Amino acid sequence: MEERTSDRESFTAWATACRPRLLRTATFLTGDRGRAEDLVQEALTKVAQRWPRLRAGNPDAYARQILVRDNVSWWRRNRLELVSEVSDPGRTPSGDTGVERRLLLLDALRRLTERQRAVLVLRYFDDLSEAEIAVALGVSPGTVKSTAHLALRRLRELAPELSELLTLESP
Repeated sequence: MEERTSDRESFTAWATACRPRLLRTATFLTGDRGRAEDLVQEALTKVAQRWPRLRAGNPDAYARQILVRDNVSWWRRNRLELVSEVSDPGRTPSGDTGVERRLLLLDALRRLTERQRAVLVLRYFDDLSEAEIAVALGVSPGTVKSTAHLALRRLRELAPELSELLTLESP
């Protein structure tokens, strides 16, 4: 009984510490705060079910992998119902504020493929290495490199207003 209490306490401490990071990642992956919160809740539930085995390893990586895979699964089930908003390609920020730039970036990220979005979010927002991203997505490091390159090129096309932010080279 004492071991279960210890597991519960260690899981609660871990979940409390990592939830904001997971929520940020999920929000960038989905572009929707409500769906992101649902993804994080599902990921935390799945980690909790496997906590005795995961706590000594890398539960953060497992949780990120769940976020990415569950998001792709959701997208595959619902993609026919989604209607993509088409933004005006000539639109420019009216005051170059951080909020406007963030909205432009989120809009452009939403228009990438699920894999492209996942690679960029994990690389540039979660600061994972190519090898860590490859494990999270279940692909090779070469696929991560080529996907990042193509995704950055597509972002530059979708949001030319953000070109100074998108001068990043593929990892």
